[in-house]
Formats: sequence, structure tokens, C-alpha cells
Amino acid sequence: MRLCFIGDVVGSSGRRALKAILPGFLTSNGIDFCVVNAENSAHGLGCNEKICAELKALGADVITLGNHTFSSYDFLGKIDKLDYVVKPSNVSSSWPGNDVVYITKKGETLAVINVMGQVNMQPCADSPFEACDRLIDDIHAKGVKTVLVDFHSETTSEKCALGYYLDGKASLVIGTHTHVQTSDNRVLPQGTGYITDAGMTGSVDSVLGMDIGASISRLKDKIPVRYEPATGPAMICGVTAVVDSDGKCTDIRRFTEYE
Repeated sequence: MRLCFIGDVVGSSGRRALKAILPGFLTSNGIDFCVVNAENSAHGLGCNEKICAELKALGADVITLGNHTFSSYDFLGKIDKLDYVVKPSNVSSSWPGNDVVYITKKGETLAVINVMGQVNMQPCADSPFEACDRLIDDIHAKGVKTVLVDFHSETTSEKCALGYYLDGKASLVIGTHTHVQTSDNRVLPQGTGYITDAGMTGSVDSVLGMDIGASISRLKDKIPVRYEPATGPAMICGVTAVVDSDGKCTDIRRFTEYE
């Protein structure tokens, strides 16, 4: 099974880059399943039903989210209709949406989980370790061996800890949220593919996908100017991975593709 995970899509620049690059990338790399994090896809903050449909049409089999899941308030009433969208399962039992999404192609099934970190994150999340234990046990009880976990977390330490905790239980643990691609992609000792952050999909000349001037004003001058997604040429970042019939990752590679 060949999988592709696309890091956090930021605004219209990120969506434009996906439109230009993703379909051809999936074909040329023989990708069976594609998962996209879209929690910043609606003008840099949140997601909506229209964008989900757009990403699905480009080749996304599953869409994951994060702390900005419901920053577009209308999405609260839409997410239950979208059976290919998974939300963080460890934030609140009041959140609508799927805790797990299952996708089957050519007799192979992929289960996708989305959890949030506990450290320096808003809204506050419950333990991602306990949430993953509960969900993965249920997935394995259904006979599904391939499990991808999108861990939307602020700190590298929490991401690394969950990666090792799930080694041998999940097929892939992929970090999102911090928007800077890390160079630590590797297969852990018990067969779990891991990377601390898959990177972002958005404008190259930006601060995490957002306008440079606005970011400097907020950080240097302490002036709360409005954040706007950056414009200009964009890139897509993510990982490709190979998972065997036992749900073990045999290869994980990071990539960056430019418009």
C-alpha cells in the first residue's frame, strides 16, 4: 500500500498549489491513498464544506483537521455530512464529526485518526495517548491493520513521545500544526513510520503560510494586526510511505514540490 500525506494547507495559495501539483504527483508516484490536513485551508483559519469537496476532487481520500476545526462556524453543521473528514477525537464529546475514517480500495483498508496535543494548545485536549489506545484497539478489533495517525501538536517532545508510544500499533504517526517540515522521517523499531512535522502547503515566502509583514508586526512591535495568508508562488509538503500487508511501514520519505 502506497500512501501520501499532505501537510497543513494554508489559504488559497495552498489550494492553488494542490490543484496544480497533486493529481499528477499521485499518479506518477503510484499512490493508493491520499490524506490531506486542511484545518488552515479557508483563508488560513479553518475549513468548510466547499473546500473539502474541492480537495476530494483533487485526489484527497481523507481530510484531517486540528485546533481550527470549527473556526469557520458554519462547518459545525456540515461536518457530519462528510464521511471522508476526520476531526480531533480527544477535544470534546460535543464536537460533531468522525473519530475514525475508513477507506477501502482494491481490497485494502486504511483507518485514519486525528488527535490533538495537550501542550500549549487551544482548545485544551484530553490525553492523545488514551484516545489512540481506545480507537486503535477498536480498529484492530475490526480486522483493519493499517492505521494512520495525524497528530496535531505544538511541541516536538509530545510528538516524539506519541510516535514511540504507538510504535508497532499504528502504521504511521505524522505530526502537523507547526508548519515547518522536519528531517526526522524514519521507521521506528516496531514498524511505525514517523515524522515530527510533515510541513505546510502554502506560500513559500511567508511565515508559516501567513503574510510576512503582519507576522513581524505582531512579534516585533506587539501590534495585533490582522493575519492574512501570504500570496505568491507556493509549495506542497508532505510524506509518502509504503505499508505492508501486516500494517507495518517499510519506507517513509518527505517531499516538497513547488509550483
